[in-house]
Amino acid sequence: MSKARPVTLGELKKSGWQSRSVKEEMRQNLLAAITKGDNLFPGIVGYEKTVLPQIENAVLSKHHFILLGLRGQAKSRILRQLENLLDEFIPVIAGTHLNEDPLNPITPAAKRLIEAKGDNLPIEWLHRSDRYHEKLATPDVSIADLIGDIDPIKAAREKLDISNEDVIHWGIVPRTNRGIFAINELPDLQPRIQVGLLNILEESEIQVRGFPLRVPLDIVLVFSANPEDYTNRGNIITPLKDRIDSQIMTHYPKTADEAKAITASEAQISATGLVVPEFMKDIIEEVTFQARASEFVDQSSGVSARVSISAYENFCANIERRAARNRDHDLFPRMTDLYLILPAITGKIELVYEGEQEGPALVAQKLISQAIAKVFEDHFPKPEKNVKSPDGRPLDNPYEAVLDYFSSGKKLELSDGMTFEQYKKTLTSVIGLKEIAGRHFNGGSDREMLLRMELVLEGLHHHDMIAREVNDSIIQYGDIFSRLLRGIDDSR
Repeated sequence: MSKARPVTLGELKKSGWQSRSVKEEMRQNLLAAITKGDNLFPGIVGYEKTVLPQIENAVLSKHHFILLGLRGQAKSRILRQLENLLDEFIPVIAGTHLNEDPLNPITPAAKRLIEAKGDNLPIEWLHRSDRYHEKLATPDVSIADLIGDIDPIKAAREKLDISNEDVIHWGIVPRTNRGIFAINELPDLQPRIQVGLLNILEESEIQVRGFPLRVPLDIVLVFSANPEDYTNRGNIITPLKDRIDSQIMTHYPKTADEAKAITASEAQISATGLVVPEFMKDIIEEVTFQARASEFVDQSSGVSARVSISAYENFCANIERRAARNRDHDLFPRMTDLYLILPAITGKIELVYEGEQEGPALVAQKLISQAIAKVFEDHFPKPEKNVKSPDGRPLDNPYEAVLDYFSSGKKLELSDGMTFEQYKKTLTSVIGLKEIAGRHFNGGSDREMLLRMELVLEGLHHHDMIAREVNDSIIQYGDIFSRLLRGIDDSR
């Protein structure tokens, strides 16, 4: 607290400080920030032309509002950043529970203090971080938690009637007076508790135990909810929805670049010197995009951005672990690292019945395979059999040398436990693999070339051109026809 700030009511009056409502305060500060070009929502990516303008309009309209969206759409983070729209400090009457304005007290206790001490009334300065409170809505939340209740012990100790306002133990909402109060997952709040919010939203008043009590709160209420909660776990009662002025829909990142920016800002990576090519980051993000389109995943629950964040952390951790174990300091990814991100996927997606039948691990592996195939097609020509020109002439197959290598009966085995030298020697033994990897993927280091060569093998497998078998962290590539014939013999 600055020494230059007034410390008594008299000094505050002489300073020329003027009271204003929280909504007006946020409105004016937002206009000033927009004019200066300030970023009031740092770390929020992909909402610049959709969600954020609607939030700004709600604030300028002096609205209470709700953010509706599936899991992992930054709803809570946005609400917590609303405190940036508040003044850095505001004066409050020292010793009061409701952050009361020295120039506009609202409780009898505060009014008595002003009457008794006059201009000598001590005041304190409250920081904006202490003016934002939030509550996670759970079925056990009570009116006493939110609004308050009679404290019979205090009434008996001070010999006061229970109808006396001084015996009330205030809840978290009144204690956020002159600030922002957020309720996360609003539908989980019991309907009878939601009713208790109606007067606050419409008349800015509260009631405790039915006593005739009027406390004109100055507060902004904001909420978050998952649309599916309307039918799964609870409901927002109609009168409350009617009193929430603005309803704003959030969404998932629309492009891979937006998704990668979110992952880069949120992922906690401790390894130093680790290099991950962009196309590998694309694959990890594509896993989440594939999950959001998968028939095995419950789309009504959503697929959080935390899938990509956790997957990327697992991915980098395995690179670091392998380099430490092999003592070769090869802090560079391999395709096998992608299949070790399963724990980050299986715990974060909800499956429909068909997905449960498949099994979480198998669904996650399919998502990874689909992501690899998608990124492969972004950089390499799609593998096709018997490629012909429009006039019917056969065309050269760019993968012919690689396919001939495996059709001759040779196999290739890669494992997570290989040292870098073993890994390099194994990959470069495949005739034509380096040539196709370099021909259609420009730029990058020699080390990245090996990873591209792996991507080609994976791409050929996912387009049914070569066979692949996975046993723990060992991957073996071979001729697809040999595998088919072996499968027929095994069935016999």
